[in-house]
Amino acid sequence: MRKYAYLAFILLAVAAAAAQQPRSHWAKFGETRIRYYDIGDTKKKDALVLVHCWTCNAEFWKDSMNAFPNYRVIVLDLPGHGQSDKPKVDYSMEFFARSVDAVMQQAKVQHAVLVGHSMGTPVIRQYYRLFPEKTLGLVVVDGALRPFGPKAEVEKFFQPLFTNYKENAPKFIDGILGPAPADLKQQIKTSMLATPDYVGSSSMKGMLDDRIWGDDQIKVQVLAVMATGQWPANIEELDRAIAPKLEFHMWTGVSHFLMMEKPKEFNEAVNTFVSKNRLLK
Repeated sequence: MRKYAYLAFILLAVAAAAAQQPRSHWAKFGETRIRYYDIGDTKKKDALVLVHCWTCNAEFWKDSMNAFPNYRVIVLDLPGHGQSDKPKVDYSMEFFARSVDAVMQQAKVQHAVLVGHSMGTPVIRQYYRLFPEKTLGLVVVDGALRPFGPKAEVEKFFQPLFTNYKENAPKFIDGILGPAPADLKQQIKTSMLATPDYVGSSSMKGMLDDRIWGDDQIKVQVLAVMATGQWPANIEELDRAIAPKLEFHMWTGVSHFLMMEKPKEFNEAVNTFVSKNRLLK
């Protein structure tokens, strides 16, 4: 009897997990198919849109997908990532931003609070530049609003990725995982290295493009949730010069993937930001 009770428990657990997994939807951006999740009340015309990091995918938001029951949530695989098509194109931040808009159009979302992790930050900033009338607010998750440093130093730092991606991408990923738990590190690294080399290399070059790092101001409400270790001491001041309506948080003891290490705290921070600023209905 104990054996059958245990089996029943396992089956119930699997069923519960499956119930939490949202159904995939598909949008077209030119000839490229983009996979996305559409969670919550699909009649709502405003949504929280989650945009992942370099060489990541929608599953990196697994702890946030179902954390906002009051809002409609869109989570996508950017082109070249996850289950979306992976054409051999220039993976610029504008290309990604327009792909986000293609998903929103397919889902009939008119306005969004956009959440961008790492590379997702210049993507959502570019989205704001292109579609300010559709942007209700931005959430920066350990991402940059300014260049990573002096151009010559930045190019030298990233050059190994462009000269020998297969050898140096694993080392680069190890460097950004920092204090993350060992099991999470392996999960993240395996997933990131599954992204094709040409996508990783091209999208990194897209992040280093001088044209995306202007001083033009972001006039909507902005939340920044950052991890210590890689940012200058005056990062809040620098970011506020670009985003005057900035709410800034710096977390200690977490890696670059802070939303996966402290999902409860992260989701609460986003929910509080959206709620108190009345950004979504």
